[in-house]
Amino acid sequence: MKLGYPCMNYTIGCKISTFKLQSFSEERLVDSITTNLNNLEKILLYNKENGFGFLRVSSDLIPFASHSIMNIDWSKKFKDHFEKIGDIIKENNFRISFHPGQFVLINSPKIDIFEATVRELEYHVKMLDLMNLDTTAKIQIHVGGVYGDMEAAKSRFIDRYHSLDQKIKNHLVIENDEKSFSLQDCLDIHSETNIPIIFDNLHHEVKNNGETLTEAMQLVQPTWTSKDGVPMVDYSSQQENSVAGKHCDTIDLTHFEGYLSEILNQFDVDIMFEIKDKELSALQALKLI
Repeated sequence: MKLGYPCMNYTIGCKISTFKLQSFSEERLVDSITTNLNNLEKILLYNKENGFGFLRVSSDLIPFASHSIMNIDWSKKFKDHFEKIGDIIKENNFRISFHPGQFVLINSPKIDIFEATVRELEYHVKMLDLMNLDTTAKIQIHVGGVYGDMEAAKSRFIDRYHSLDQKIKNHLVIENDEKSFSLQDCLDIHSETNIPIIFDNLHHEVKNNGETLTEAMQLVQPTWTSKDGVPMVDYSSQQENSVAGKHCDTIDLTHFEGYLSEILNQFDVDIMFEIKDKELSALQALKLI
């Protein structure tokens, strides 16, 4: 079981450097990418020292990578740095994932949005290739929108998925969400695509079909094969006095202990803590385990 957190580290002050489109220049782009890769390297070294084996890498590592404004061959310019980072990941047996933003919509009825989605996924695959990572490194997405017709939305996702390049499919995974696509909807899609499912416990608490945590995990685990690696799961609990499905600011250790007691001796999973204070809560969880 590997524990991880997403994108940045407050303890060592490593955040992602971004800028607005109107401020785009080659100099600013190179500076931002250099900062981001250096910070990613520092986070990986922090994780090594503190016992974390799982990291979600920011999709903003290369600002505007899939945008038409991109005017340099960033993959060539930063090839050596990516390889160095990949070596650190492999030497320490770290698990890596990405989670592109909500604008990545495979099942959008608008073809231009789907085409932009493909470009964004190609960018993520390029980063994984530059780091020489295998198919256990994953790109996590939501199924997308319902657009007034759930069955049509699922069918469109399935059809579009089959049209993707195999290199994208090798890394792609979907997760259940709290508004539209329940675990059962994701299983319907898996039955037609074999795409692995990341199980999100908080989303499942909000939207489900009556499955207990154990039952849900039993359904999800077979969607992952040996080439996909150990199943990834997202963990969080509900933020008090907020809308249903909002991630907590800091870990509720009582809730997490209950979660652990149900899965620990039954399932081998890598846990991503989707909690606002990131490594601070993950450190508490690691201590509890």
